[in-house]
Amino acid sequence: MRRPPAHPEARARPVRRVALIAKLGPAEGPRLARELAAWLRGHAVEVIFDEETARALSEEDGLPAERLPAGLDLAIVAGGDGTLLRVARAAAPRGIPVLGVNFGSLGFLTELQPDEIYRGLEAVLDGAYRLEERQMLRVRYERAGHAAQEYLLLNDAVVTKGALARMIELLVFVDGEEIARYFSDGLIVATPTGSTAYNLSAGGPILDPRMRAFVIAPICPHTMTYRPLVVPESVTIEVRLGRAVEEVYLTLDGQIGLPFGASDRVRLEAHPDPVRLVRVTGRSFFEILRRKLRWGER
Repeated sequence: MRRPPAHPEARARPVRRVALIAKLGPAEGPRLARELAAWLRGHAVEVIFDEETARALSEEDGLPAERLPAGLDLAIVAGGDGTLLRVARAAAPRGIPVLGVNFGSLGFLTELQPDEIYRGLEAVLDGAYRLEERQMLRVRYERAGHAAQEYLLLNDAVVTKGALARMIELLVFVDGEEIARYFSDGLIVATPTGSTAYNLSAGGPILDPRMRAFVIAPICPHTMTYRPLVVPESVTIEVRLGRAVEEVYLTLDGQIGLPFGASDRVRLEAHPDPVRLVRVTGRSFFEILRRKLRWGER
């Protein structure tokens, strides 16, 4: 029996209703959001905004970016990879495709550069695009005496020591089996998409984002026998603190920070809902690696 492809691509669909979320720190944010909204409305597309973008543009009825409504055909993110990470967490469970529009340098996740925006949008409205599915990570954070909190991530979950803490001891289990007792500055569990983020800086491998796997990478381990480990998406990973130390934190996608104590634990597994990224330029992941990281150059 023939196995299904490891990285299915969803079909394009007509675009009639769009959410527009902009990074508002740089001056380009509000300006680009206003221009994009005017262009979309001129092409008979309904545009809604998140609360912050609506306020910046003096628009009414902005919605929380973390609670995108059902029935959207597309979420357009004007900013960088960080803004797209935030939107991806809300879009994935609702099956809303995400299109990243970058202000400046080429991003790993954002698709359109400034000189490509309107040509790319015309192609999207014509249905000449594809949807690339990226694996998401489900994190269950359990504190002693508290109900478990659940988070959906695209990049990574990181356990790290505070500024003054000593090296920490972390116990890692895969499907209930203890695989390692790390003495290190911390630990990263990354998706294939997140493999080019903190994991890469910590010496972990680059994974093709079409893969279905996780990287478990120690941060500055005490011994060279600790190496990054790649495990299949089907497993459940559990991380515990081996001994009590001061100031240990759990950071999710680099945007959510939580304290991590001796009686706490975090469970990580593949989320059933992927995020669907709109691809219209034809750039491959390896082209982005070459251009952004000068990967493979001598």
